[in-house]
Amino acid sequence: MNLSEEELRARLQLWRAPGLGGAVMQQLLAYFGSIAQALNSSQHELASAGLKPAKIELLRATTAADADADFEWLQAAARRYIISRDDPRYPNLLQSTSQPPPLLFAVGNIGLLNDPQIAIVGSRSPTSGGKENARAFASHLAQSGICITSGLALGVDAESHLGALDAGGATIAVVGTGMDVVYPARNRQLAERIVAEDGLIVSEFPAGVRPQAKNFPRRNRIISGISVGTLVVEAALRSGSLVTAKHAAEQGREVFAIPGSIHNPMARGCHQLIRQGAKLVETASDILEEVTTQLHLFIDSGAGQKASASGAANTSGNTASSPDISPADSLPEYQLDESDQLILTALGHDPVPVDQIVLQTGLTTEEVSSMLLMLELQGYVAACGGGHYMQLTPRE
Repeated sequence: MNLSEEELRARLQLWRAPGLGGAVMQQLLAYFGSIAQALNSSQHELASAGLKPAKIELLRATTAADADADFEWLQAAARRYIISRDDPRYPNLLQSTSQPPPLLFAVGNIGLLNDPQIAIVGSRSPTSGGKENARAFASHLAQSGICITSGLALGVDAESHLGALDAGGATIAVVGTGMDVVYPARNRQLAERIVAEDGLIVSEFPAGVRPQAKNFPRRNRIISGISVGTLVVEAALRSGSLVTAKHAAEQGREVFAIPGSIHNPMARGCHQLIRQGAKLVETASDILEEVTTQLHLFIDSGAGQKASASGAANTSGNTASSPDISPADSLPEYQLDESDQLILTALGHDPVPVDQIVLQTGLTTEEVSSMLLMLELQGYVAACGGGHYMQLTPRE
C-alpha cells in the first residue's frame, strides 16, 4: 500500500510529536482509518477515539511543516524510502514483535528487508580474535545466502558488515540516528560502501535526530526483530549487545553466543547468555543447523541473495545513493535526565507494570521501554518478569 503524500506527511507529523508514539498512531488509525483524518478531527472526535486531553493537546501542537525535513531528505536522492506498517515491503518478522515502529526510513536495497537475516552484534572494543570471528561468521553466513544485520557501530558490528560485503553478500545496518547522520563518523566510508554495494541502512528515527544513548535500545529491538536469530560474538556483562540478545529472546528468536577464555572480560557477557539458555556455537554451520526450519526455503531457492529493490518511494530523479553524513564522533556516557528521573519516581521497590509507568510519566510506551532498558543496564532498575520493573538501591 503506497500512502498518499497527505497521509505520509500526517504520519510523519505525528511521529515527530514529543509525547506521542506508535501506540497513539495505531489507536488513531484503528478509529479514523487515516492519520490525516485524525489531524482534521475535532477535540470531541479525538476524545471518542480514546485520546486523553494531554495527548490531544500534544497532537494539536503539531503542524504540517514538521514533516518538511523528512520530505526534503526523501526527495534529495534515489533509493530513499519511508515505509509504513501497511506497506508490503515492511519486514514481516518485525510486524510480529510487540512494538514495531510505525515508520521506517531506509536508503539502499529495500528488497533486503524481508530476506532471511542473522544479526551479529558485540563489543565496540573487541579483541583481535573477536574481530576475526565476527568477519569469519559473517562471511560464511553471507556466502550461504543469509543477510547479515548489525548496528554500524565500531568493533564487532563493523567487522560483521565488512565480512558480509567482502564475501559478496548482503548486509543491513540498523542505526539509532536520523538517516542524515551516520554514527560513529569514523564509519562514514563503511556506510557509503553498504549502500553502494546494494546493502541497506535503516532507522526508525526521522531526519536530524542525533546520537542519544536512550535511542540505541530501540535500535537494538529492530536489529533482533528483523532477524531469525542473533549471534553475540564478544560482550562485557553490561553491554548493549546483551540488550539486543534480550530483545531477541523476548521476540521468540534464537540467541547464539561464542564462548571465550574465562580470563577475557569480553567473553563474560557471552558466558552469561549461554548460562541463560543461548546456544553455544563454534562455527557458522552450528547456526545454520539451528535455523534450518526457518531458512531452508530461502537457502534452497537462492532467495537469500541480494534482491533488487522494488517500487519507488520518492520522486527524485537523482542517482546518488549514499546517505548524507554529519559528524558524530562519540556517544556520551549515559546520564540521567528529567525523563529518567520521572521513571525512577514512578518506580518503587515493589514491581510496577510498564503500563502504569506510562500513565504516571506521560511518556510514550516506546520511550519508557527504551529508558527502562538503559536504566536496567546501568543498574538503576531491575526487570521482574511479566513486564514489571522495580527500582534498585542507588549505586555508590
